[in-house]
Amino acid sequence: MSECNPISTALYLSEQVRQAEVDAVANTKLSLFQLVEKAAQAAFTALHERLDGSTEVLVLAGRGNNGADAFVTAALLIEAGVDVQLQASESLTPSNELRLAIERFHQVGGVICEFNTAKITKARIIVDGLLGTGIRGELSAEYVQVIEAVNQSPAWVLSLDVPSGVDPDSGSYEAVAVEADLTLTFGGTKQGLLTGKARHCSPVIKFADIGLSEFLPAPSISQVTKDALKGAFKPRRRDAHKGCHGKVSIIGGDYGMAGAVRLAAEGCLRSGAGLVTVISRPEHQFIVSATRPELMFWGCELVDMEVYLKLGWASVLVIGPGLGSNDWGYNLLKAVDLTDKPCVIDADGLNQLKSMPMTGKDWVLTPHPGEAARLLDISITEVERDRYKAAKQLQQKYGGVVVLKGAGTIICDQHRCVVAAVGNPGLASGGCGDVLAGIIGGLMAQGFAHFEAAYLGVIIHGEAADIAAKEGERGMLASDLMPYIRQLVNQI
Repeated sequence: MSECNPISTALYLSEQVRQAEVDAVANTKLSLFQLVEKAAQAAFTALHERLDGSTEVLVLAGRGNNGADAFVTAALLIEAGVDVQLQASESLTPSNELRLAIERFHQVGGVICEFNTAKITKARIIVDGLLGTGIRGELSAEYVQVIEAVNQSPAWVLSLDVPSGVDPDSGSYEAVAVEADLTLTFGGTKQGLLTGKARHCSPVIKFADIGLSEFLPAPSISQVTKDALKGAFKPRRRDAHKGCHGKVSIIGGDYGMAGAVRLAAEGCLRSGAGLVTVISRPEHQFIVSATRPELMFWGCELVDMEVYLKLGWASVLVIGPGLGSNDWGYNLLKAVDLTDKPCVIDADGLNQLKSMPMTGKDWVLTPHPGEAARLLDISITEVERDRYKAAKQLQQKYGGVVVLKGAGTIICDQHRCVVAAVGNPGLASGGCGDVLAGIIGGLMAQGFAHFEAAYLGVIIHGEAADIAAKEGERGMLASDLMPYIRQLVNQI
């Protein structure tokens, strides 16, 4: 009997899971077909919760073992008295497991129908067993039509292992991919499900343990969730004072961009930093101080000794929000480079970084895909095609900790890589990235190691957005996150 759990924290390449299947068969009494049966049983259990006794289930089966899972799932449904229609390609060339699955399906009276897009678009429940991890190259025209019909239907969709069309390792897809309501991933959670376009195709993921755990390697990538906040924040000493919790200088805000540095600074305060100074254009003092008087301010027209003193005062620097692309921002970034302070570099700081030979590696870089593309001299499309690869290339080129923002944010340093599938589209608005930079800087100032501060910051930021989105994602503002950041860092 397979076990269906919330998503496993360990993430794997599809080839690692396939090898685990081979090793399990070689070292146990299990056969590959028994693994198929375990997967199908988990799918049947997930479907059983959706059935009301009268709804027909449409099962779409492909040519490989994903198709085998689909055929056995259909057989289990028929045995339970469910009205099932199974559609499959006429050009089905079965593997041994698929052949056995088809035989099992026929034994219970199942009939194979051709793909019929008209019927697909009218279905109420669909099981997607077309491709799974077996995608190779471009989709055929037939599969494109079938997947488009699935996405046009009003159906609740269960994808087996991986939504068809999605690359299981990168999370990208070229033409189309099934937009599932639930993805049931078998044996080991595929790393591509947690990032990029796959986040839209698999918003809910459950893991089905089919007996491969002892044959999987130690994961090189894992998932971090809001559970990481448990125990991360300890009660503060009763005799604590503001100097105990770190001092941060937030640097940025060229003409017309005071809001960016203002938001980063409040995000830093709300994350628990003791003292925060904003270094920005003198004209911005009123905007910063009048709306958040707890923030200190230093007007900077030229990078002089006073600016260096303010940089030296801080325990952590955050540079980039609203920094601009002019000499003013460039000179401030050079000044940061001359200090020995740990820093967070965001936004225009990253764009400036591309044009200057920075020497330090004691930093956290927080690029979105566009900034990542500029830093790597590639296109945004290439970044999004394999976000794990892009994050690792950034880390190898620039060092430190890299936070590749987006749907399924990836955080990596020289030795570790995690993905945080948190947040929602409400974060796709101006200023939200500035708030994240401030949170990470604030956590670093409170003593968290760079890598830990980065992933905890991402989780706090994303969870705050999810709480704020209860009032709607559309129209959500960066400043709406502030009260929830405070809540989350106080989960003692």
